[in-house]
Parts: sequence; structure tokens; C-alpha cells
Amino acid sequence: MPDPRPAIDPSAGGAAVAGEQRISADSHMAEPPDLWETRLPAGLRDRAMRFPKNVLYETNHHLRAGGWDPHERLRDFALDGVSADVLFPTYAKQAWLLGDPALEEAHIRVYNDWMIEFCAVAPQRLWGLAMISMWNGAHGAAELERCVKAGLRGADIWIGPPDELPFSSLHYEPLWAMAESLGVPVNLHINTGPNALRGNERGNRSKLLPPQVSKLDCMQALGHIIGSGVLERHPGLNIVIAEAGMGWLPFFAQEYDYYFFSRNEAGRSAIPRPPSEYIFERKQVWATFISDRVGGHMAERYGQDTFMWSNDYPHPACTWPISDAIIQQDLGHLTVEARVAVTCTNAARLYNGGVLPPAADPPGEHQGLERWNTDHVAPAMALADALRGT
Repeated sequence: MPDPRPAIDPSAGGAAVAGEQRISADSHMAEPPDLWETRLPAGLRDRAMRFPKNVLYETNHHLRAGGWDPHERLRDFALDGVSADVLFPTYAKQAWLLGDPALEEAHIRVYNDWMIEFCAVAPQRLWGLAMISMWNGAHGAAELERCVKAGLRGADIWIGPPDELPFSSLHYEPLWAMAESLGVPVNLHINTGPNALRGNERGNRSKLLPPQVSKLDCMQALGHIIGSGVLERHPGLNIVIAEAGMGWLPFFAQEYDYYFFSRNEAGRSAIPRPPSEYIFERKQVWATFISDRVGGHMAERYGQDTFMWSNDYPHPACTWPISDAIIQQDLGHLTVEARVAVTCTNAARLYNGGVLPPAADPPGEHQGLERWNTDHVAPAMALADALRGT
């Protein structure tokens, strides 16, 4: 069903930012529903993930062919002024819930092979991430190395690990070391992993706090990673918290400093500096957002080098193809230099060695927008009107 972001006001205008180059640091695939049925090894196909209710061009994430066709994706780029995007999975993330490590690894390898093929069509614009199975740390590190050598731009792992594998565990050391040696980031996307949404899925769920609002998984993950000394041991490692917004991060850093050093004697021996230093001084923690007005104002002081805009294409909550208005709404008060850092150059530094992709193509022939406008843009405008009281 439609899931437009309430903050979006498509009529707000965005002419002031329309000519600025932008990179979406968190976009998604709409994997072919039969991807695993057709590509898993023959002996595993009877256990393949299946999505029979998903119909290409008709349902939810599959409304835009750009979710599975790279040529159509490039055409849709042009409609939103996007030069490149960082690609996360949609349906593939369910492999982390299969409960069978070997089957999970097989599913993830299929996805990664497909992603390598997809990005090879336009590697200067399509920056795919390798999903990593983390039940076996050595296997995960080897898969990351394989995929980066094939052109992918970093690791995508769960944000809600199982209880027996917290991020403070040395189990993850092979991955941290491999990512650091390859110079690629480790990305943790919201709503992924066996314990994702732990703050809402256990016990009584509150209708006042939908799962997507909770930042508990993000805080737990960062707390374990920073507090156990991962970033101290690996000063070249970058961690990305994807699609959680950015406005919460300065407050989290402030609170973490206070409680870590005032009430955690053991913690002071694990890391020699305040937790916030890893986030905002050493700049090892990055965050992506879709629409975040609070974070936009925070960016005047925090995160101009590590916050990254995204349009979330082709998910229902995305700002595509009206991102001009949203960028103007959230970041229009920033200087041009600061705004372009958040919408473009930060992502280029992290995922492309600081090299900017080609400028966005001018809009041309593309898949029609009628279904998209009905399902997504119209509801977004209605919500914007309701919030304004009109």
C-alpha cells in the first residue's frame, strides 16, 4: 500500500537546487521475484525464497523497471537529476532470516552475482554493495573481497544481529579487517537481520511508535562497534548507518560520551577517547537520510563531511522523482558547498575514491509515470495538504 513520507511537499519547489549534482547514497533494487528459483544451484532450488505475489510493473517496489533493469534505472536517474546511486537489496535481505547458514550464503551469492552483472552496465553510475552472510566470519570476508574485486563498492550486513553474535564479538574481526584493507565501507541498513526492530517486535507493539521510527537497532549496533574498540583497532574502517536519518546522531554521541565515561569503568580501558570522537572527529561513522528536517539543521554544525542524502528509489517512501523540492525543504538553508557535500561529494569520497560520476543526463524517454503518480505522488501531496491543514 502507499507509504509516502509525511514530510514531503511536492509543490514546495526546488529550482534553487535543481542544477546541483547529486548522488543517492541509499537506493534499492527490486530483484526479479524468481531470481533465486532460477539461479540457485539445482540442488537448492526447492528451498529458494519465493515471492509469488510480486508482479513486475504492478506491485509495490516493482512499479519501476529500473529496480531490475539497469538501462531503465539510468533513464529514471535523469528524471531526478541523479548522477549515481548506492544500491541496497530489497527482497534479498530476507536471506538473513532463513535460519540456515549454508542456504543463506547460497542465496546471497546469487544476489551478489546478479548485482555485479547489473552494475557492469554503467559502473561509473551504479555503485552496488555486496550482501555478506556473517555466520562464518572468514567466509564473509572472502565474499567481500571477491565482490569488491568484481566492482562492488562495500559490504552490506545486518543491523540486528542474533543475540549470540553481537557486534562487540571478535567474530566480526575478519570482516572489519578485510573492509579496512580494501578501503570500502561496511553498511548497516535499518530493518535487517534476525533481531532488527528489537525495540518494537518483542512484547507489546505501540501504535504510537511504528517500527520504522525506532532507532534502537542503530544505537545498539554503534554502541557495540564503538564501545568494544572496533574503530580504535581499525582506524581506516568506515561504518554507514543507512536510512535511519541523521538528526538523532549528535544527541546519541553526546549521551554516549556522558554515560560511557561516567558509569562504565571497564569501557575506559576499551577505547582511549570519547565515543563521539570516532563519529565526528575521526569521521568513521556515516549516516544516510531521505528527508530529515531536524538533521538538515544539525548539519550546520555536525556531519557536513559524513551525512549523505538519498532518494530511496524505488521504494514507496522515496522522494523520486521530486527530490528537488525535498532537498530545498531540508537543506536549502545550507551554503551551496555544505549542501553539495551532503548530497554528492561525501558519497563520492566514500564509495568512489573522491571521483565524481558524470553529471546527470538530461531527462529523455522513460517509462510512464501514471501508475507511480497514482500510487505514490498523489498520496504524498494529500498528506502534505493534511499537515498544512488545508
